[in-house]
Amino acid sequence: MGRLTAIVLGSAAGGGYPQWNCRCAVCRLAWAGDRRVKPRTQAGIAVSADGSNWVLLNASPDLRAQIASTPALQPSGATRGSPIAAVVLTGAEIDQIAGLLALRERQGFALLATDETLGCIADNPIFDVLAPGLVERRATVLDQPIALPGGIEATLFAVPGKLPLYRERDAPVTDAETGANIGVEIRHGGAQLAYVPGCAAVASSLKERLRRADTLLFDGTLFVDDEMIRTGTGEKTGRRMGHMPIDGPDGSLAALAELGARRVYIHINNTNPILVDGSPERRRVEDAGWVIAEDGMEIVL
Repeated sequence: MGRLTAIVLGSAAGGGYPQWNCRCAVCRLAWAGDRRVKPRTQAGIAVSADGSNWVLLNASPDLRAQIASTPALQPSGATRGSPIAAVVLTGAEIDQIAGLLALRERQGFALLATDETLGCIADNPIFDVLAPGLVERRATVLDQPIALPGGIEATLFAVPGKLPLYRERDAPVTDAETGANIGVEIRHGGAQLAYVPGCAAVASSLKERLRRADTLLFDGTLFVDDEMIRTGTGEKTGRRMGHMPIDGPDGSLAALAELGARRVYIHINNTNPILVDGSPERRRVEDAGWVIAEDGMEIVL
C-alpha cells in the first residue's frame, strides 16, 4: 500500500507572487530578485496514494505551468493521456476554477464539487469546452465520504466564508457556512490531510474536525486583517474578503495553536510579510510550529 502524498502546486493567493501589477514592499523584493523571497503561483495541491492516479484540489489559472514543473502530473505512455484522474473544487473563485480551461483537450477526468460551485460553472458556457462525455461533473454532498481514484477517500465540509467575488451582492455575508466555501479531508491508510485554503473564522466545530488531521494546509492569506489597507493595495479587510488573518487574538495562529497536526500556511497574499525569509512575521509563525508552503513542496504522510 502506497503512502498518501501531497504536492503543493501553488502556494500564493489570487494573482500569485509577485502579483503582475504590484510594487508593494513584499513584491518589490521579488521584482528585484531578492534571495529572501521565492516566486509563487496561485494555490492548489495534488494528492495521490499510488503515484499513478492524481487528484487536484482546485485548478488555478497557473495550472498549465504547474503541470510543466511537476513530473508526476505529466503525460507518459500513450500518445494522449494524463495521470490527473479527478479535480475537487473548494469553491468557484477565479483562482480555484480558471485552470479547468487548461484541461480542455478532450481528456477524461472527474470534476467533484458542491451544487453551489457546479452551478457557477454551469452558468458560464466557457466551461462547456470540458466535453460532457469525458468530464463527469459530480455533485458532492457535504460530510459524506466519497471514493476517489487511486484508493483515497475525501470528505467535503463547510467552512465559514462567502460567495465568489463575481457573485457578491450588496452587503454580502462573509462568514456563512454553505457549500460555496468548503474544506476537504483526504484519507488513506490511516493518514489524513485537511485542505482549507479559505476560512473566515474558526468555530469550535471546525477546530474539532481539524484535530483529526495529521497535516493541515490552512488559509494564510493575510498576516493582519487590514494589511491591504495599510499597504495601499486595496480597500477591504481580510475578513471582508472571507479570510481570517494570521495574527491577533482571534487570528488563525492563536485559534489553531493547540492542534497537533503538521500545520502549513498556504494561499498567501503577495502583501504578506511571511513570504520574506527572516522577517519578524515569518519568525513568529515558524516559532509557533507552522511551515510556509512553497511551490513544489512535497508532503508524505
